[in-house]
Amino acid sequence: MEKITKRRLDALNPSKVGIQGSEQFLWDGELRGFGVRVSPAGLKSFIVQYRSPEGRHRRTVIGRYGLMTVEQAREVARDVLTAVAKGLDPKLAATKPDELTVGAVCDWYLAEAEAGRILGKRRRPIKASTLAMDRSRIDAHIKPLLGKRIIGTLKLGDVEGAQADIAAGKTSKGRTGSRGGATTGGEGVAARTMSTLHSILEHAVRLGKIQSNPAKGVRRLASIPRDRRLSRAEIERLGRAMRTAEQDGEHPTGLAAIRFFLMTGLRRMEGLALERAWLNDEEGSIRFPDTKSGAQTRVIGRAAVDLLLAQPQTGSRFFFSADWGDGHFVGVVRVLDRVCATARLEDVTPHTLRHTFASVAGDLGFSELTIAALLGHAARGVTQRYIHIDEALRLTADRVAVEMADILDSKASVRHPLRRGER
Repeated sequence: MEKITKRRLDALNPSKVGIQGSEQFLWDGELRGFGVRVSPAGLKSFIVQYRSPEGRHRRTVIGRYGLMTVEQAREVARDVLTAVAKGLDPKLAATKPDELTVGAVCDWYLAEAEAGRILGKRRRPIKASTLAMDRSRIDAHIKPLLGKRIIGTLKLGDVEGAQADIAAGKTSKGRTGSRGGATTGGEGVAARTMSTLHSILEHAVRLGKIQSNPAKGVRRLASIPRDRRLSRAEIERLGRAMRTAEQDGEHPTGLAAIRFFLMTGLRRMEGLALERAWLNDEEGSIRFPDTKSGAQTRVIGRAAVDLLLAQPQTGSRFFFSADWGDGHFVGVVRVLDRVCATARLEDVTPHTLRHTFASVAGDLGFSELTIAALLGHAARGVTQRYIHIDEALRLTADRVAVEMADILDSKASVRHPLRRGER
């Protein structure tokens, strides 16, 4: 391609560049992304085309030929492309705060957060797992309902109206493909989406991207706490169903993960993404480099350690490895659903297993503070990484793990709570 010059532009007209009735483009051979757009009527405008930091194609007009010379336009285009090379999006930067759309602010937030330029909790860059959830809520709920709305015209009522639409299932979508998840609605999803939107807009206000947060003061729907836990009889039924499922060829990794969750109280992703290098076999502990509450050490019972060490060595860094690829197992929810259907148990999720672990520990007479330490909760303002792993805590984890295994295997007898001083 040749360099764009005044002579080339003066000689350019729609009949010479292509078919009349549609826009035509002439690109510069020297400065990539700099070009001229020619309208069907012959109007010539200088443009710059580039890819934004988040990977979106942008095309913006920088001036009209006749009001701006070729060299003036080239200098402006060079400035724009230099800004892009520095990780900026000049098109968004040139937009007035009141003219930005909700979708544009969300795109800005994701790009800035992924680059580590927005700080979250504990004044640290926002975690990749949090960003993945934020992106999911943006794409599934925020953009479909509010993405095209101008920030300056958005009212609190619009935001709460979007919350009501999400709760009613307006943005719900069925599962696509064999591995894709479904987009659900409901009050809990709606409330969490509003929290995400409020947080994004607060970051935008703090960093000067917009002038005010239209979601400030939004009344989020109160979600009903999920305190479902399995009784001892239900745990026994689940154990029988798991043994039947194992004989029928159910996925062994899924069954092992369910048993592990019940014996340790770990969160779903803490357990599934557990890496072999994090386990201290002798100490009976797992050193998580990062969790929902930050880096921490978690004590687990000897029976749970043995379960981990019994998992097949596949070359994966994870104890619960995927069937293919180098990731971890992800299908535990479907395995749990199938087993619970056999056991005739309803409303059971991986988090139910975590509640059940805490319930059994409580039935054995252990204190709330001890149980909180086993679950990885921050207790009384003290972060979990400072909780000392003493022999009493290790013995507690051992006893709860053995008790849970005995109930699952129908070997447990009714245990009496600990006497005062044994906790």
